[in-house]
Amino acid sequence: MLRREVITLIGSSAVVWPLAGRAQQQAMPVIGILESGSADAFGPTATALREGLADVGFVEGRNVKIETRCAEGHYDRLPLLAGELLHLPVAVLAATGITAALAAKASTSTIPVVFHTGGDPVKAGLVASLGRPGGNVTGVVSMGKMLLPKQFEVAHELAPTAGSIAFLVNPKNGVLQSDINSMQEAARVKGVPLQIVAAGDDREIDAAFAALVQRRPGVLIIQPDPFLDNQREHIAELAVRHSVAAIAANPEFAVAGGLISYGDSLAAAYRLESGYVARILNGETPADLPVQQSVKVELVINLKTANALGLTVPPLLLARADEVIE
Repeated sequence: MLRREVITLIGSSAVVWPLAGRAQQQAMPVIGILESGSADAFGPTATALREGLADVGFVEGRNVKIETRCAEGHYDRLPLLAGELLHLPVAVLAATGITAALAAKASTSTIPVVFHTGGDPVKAGLVASLGRPGGNVTGVVSMGKMLLPKQFEVAHELAPTAGSIAFLVNPKNGVLQSDINSMQEAARVKGVPLQIVAAGDDREIDAAFAALVQRRPGVLIIQPDPFLDNQREHIAELAVRHSVAAIAANPEFAVAGGLISYGDSLAAAYRLESGYVARILNGETPADLPVQQSVKVELVINLKTANALGLTVPPLLLARADEVIE
């Protein structure tokens, strides 16, 4: 298996963040985690976050507490959940995704916020710049949305004669139009029609696949989105049932039975995030901690699913895979 891992740190500086007063009030600091998706789906990355913290001396239950709040895909709950965490209180608030990070930032201007997102934190208004975020917010950016054109290329390589390629999106996603624009441009470059299919709840996912059966796209690409990530097992099962070749960003999608995943290594990104949480607990300030970029990308192909779909994966695509599930 080939491994591609490059982690870039944009600049570096550190000053003291005033945690001393809070430390006197609570012997064991509390880390709050705000997650847009479900607790089950967050499990593997939560493990990576905890392991990353342990690597730098913060062990849950020994010298730090961790409190998690999951919105279960209901993004409107995020402000309330952020408020619950701040009320505990927490020393640092870690948020997953643009929507959760914006809810965290809107909830406090004093408690440090460390985010992980695949979107542009400057364009979203989370930080002033990557090199000097300013304020109380910093974090980690994955390749994330930048990989959408690459996912389209993988889809086109898988089905070069496809009459169309479909894009399953969550209409409630905060960067929906940006993702659609990116995918439409990739489709224009390849000269392949793009079909947009939307699903914001369980019922709509079933309806989306019913529509796909009629439209018969060559490949279905799934938008990187917490709700859709939570539904990866259901989506993978529907894709096989309806003979749809499906590609998602989250590596767990292929593990759950999806055909292909091509996206960030979430474990690597969460380990970077945990490093920043630890540095803030040790007294540094988010205002001067530059946003880090994690660019480890993984291609996972599930040959069992390919066989079930009656597909032959192109040898060159197979050779580039970081992991092949047989």
